[in-house]
Amino acid sequence: MNHYQHAMFAATLIAACLLPAMAQDYRYPSGDTAPQTAQQQAPVQPQVQAPVQVQPPVAAQPPCSNCGTVDSIRTIEKAGEGSAVGMIAGGVLGGLLGHQIGRGSGNTAATIIGAAGGAYAGNQVEKNVKKVLHYDVSVRMDDGSLRTVNYDVEPGFRTGDKVRFIDGRLTRN
Repeated sequence: MNHYQHAMFAATLIAACLLPAMAQDYRYPSGDTAPQTAQQQAPVQPQVQAPVQVQPPVAAQPPCSNCGTVDSIRTIEKAGEGSAVGMIAGGVLGGLLGHQIGRGSGNTAATIIGAAGGAYAGNQVEKNVKKVLHYDVSVRMDDGSLRTVNYDVEPGFRTGDKVRFIDGRLTRN
């Protein structure tokens, strides 16, 4: 190796070792601005957070004395009251049917038995026709007590519904 080659080798070695440590990043963030050096960069300002406002605790409201939850709904079937109309209509119809059976004293006995059976059947039919449904709605109040309200028509509530008593009647809460 001659002297010129030694000099080139030394320069290449120096460039390979020292230049990367001294090199700066010359990539520009945009095409028209030059990169800032450490002296030109503005000092980093600490971020100040706004003071946190603490809400005072909300006082627990006392339990609602008129509020509760539907505990159960019972359907009660009450038989209707029979009147003389059902007995008389049934007796006449039974007597007519009984009169169709037999001759002589057998015919009289069949008419009497038919009238009695018809009167009983007519009374039972009238009671079934006049039966009435009632609904007992049990409400577990927020204070733990149990109240029951009676309805003549289906109340429209289901077990678990939140309700409130207003003027003695239940309303959804």
